[in-house]
Amino acid sequence: MTRFILVASAKGGTGKTTTALNLAAAMKHFGKDVIVVDANLNTPNIALQLGASKLQTTLHDVLRGKKHITEALYLHNSNLKIIPGSISLNDLNTNPDTLRLALSALEGITDFVIIDSAAGLGRETLAAIDSTDEVIVVTNPEIPAVTDALKIIKIAQRLNKQVNGVIVTRTKYSNYELTFKNIETILEKPILGVIEEDNKFKIALKKKDILTNLFPNSKNANNYKRIAANLLGENYTEQLKEESFLYHLFRKFGLIK
Repeated sequence: MTRFILVASAKGGTGKTTTALNLAAAMKHFGKDVIVVDANLNTPNIALQLGASKLQTTLHDVLRGKKHITEALYLHNSNLKIIPGSISLNDLNTNPDTLRLALSALEGITDFVIIDSAAGLGRETLAAIDSTDEVIVVTNPEIPAVTDALKIIKIAQRLNKQVNGVIVTRTKYSNYELTFKNIETILEKPILGVIEEDNKFKIALKKKDILTNLFPNSKNANNYKRIAANLLGENYTEQLKEESFLYHLFRKFGLIK
């Protein structure tokens, strides 16, 4: 049985797309087959982040009834499967109402479908929530982001969706940030994991790859794997390597992985 999990955030810039990709990569670490769907129809970013902006078929073609969803399936060089959206201005007004039907065609052909939705609470976000079984909310440790996260949670609950919990991203462990206890109290949902602010995300973006693939033993990669293990009911032991200058140098020349 395929599990459909939506990664959602009502506020832009929280790291939602980055989380969708890294969570999917972390699930692959446990041997799961995963497809990431870019359901952000107006401003899709997954293809751009992974260096695949020129594509013949996208989710937009599927939603217009021109293609079957499997025809929009691509394999990234990291072996992660993606169904990207179109970045063309001509596709801005694509109707999201057929998203649920389109995604249903993925049932049984993969273990997990991770859906990256648009930020905000608009029509395409509501269509994405309606198209899934489970929801994970991404937020930052600040009042505006947490307040918006609460709105997503309430809407998902009204639509009878299972809200698994919250991933807190871009944290710096600053005194100016909300405490994790406060976040859980406000949202009434458990924190599944914490992702720290890290320049490695920018390195991954520049290299058109995913942090969990490029830096598999980094702290944040381990954090994503721990979240994935929790969702899968698996045990996970961290595999940290000291990322010294020599470690980066050896890795650059392919002496270690």
